[in-house]
Amino acid sequence: MKALRIADRHDLTPFVSNQVHYSPYTREIENEIVPVAVDRVSASWSGAQSSAGCCRASTSRVVEAPAGSRHLTEWSEPPIDNQEKLYDIIEELRAIAEGYGVSAAQVAPAYTMAKPAVTSLIVGARTEDQLADNLAAADLEPAAADIDRLDAVSAQALPYPFWHHLNARDRLSPGDLTLLPRHLDD
Repeated sequence: MKALRIADRHDLTPFVSNQVHYSPYTREIENEIVPVAVDRVSASWSGAQSSAGCCRASTSRVVEAPAGSRHLTEWSEPPIDNQEKLYDIIEELRAIAEGYGVSAAQVAPAYTMAKPAVTSLIVGARTEDQLADNLAAADLEPAAADIDRLDAVSAQALPYPFWHHLNARDRLSPGDLTLLPRHLDD
């Protein structure tokens, strides 16, 4: 917002996109970046939609990640602070993928692309198979019910000041409504 305000104040061209980390596990941008993008008609280019391989579903509570998995070696982003939640997300990705006859690794980027303000994805495949999976995700359009399932399992607590905004229900902007609807009925 600061950069956009400076552009407005000095009659400069505002930025029209941003590159952010966004995945079923890392949804923090929904708190501020997505609402600003929606309100200011800018686009988000999402990177790391599979959370550096964490949501690729190559691991689970009962299956160890394959040798060479980046998150288990040199790559520590995103930080996994809740392994059980990550496993819950992976299980939901697998269940949804089974319904479409695709891999779970295709569902994660398709989910991300279905979110407000996301206009494109940046993929970082390590192998040709991973790249093929990522590219095939472009043809997958998850049903609203499947988006809701992933939203529920990957939901994050509403931080301040956003829970306070619920007191102004009659004054919420379109950007606010990207984050707050699931909390309005609480």
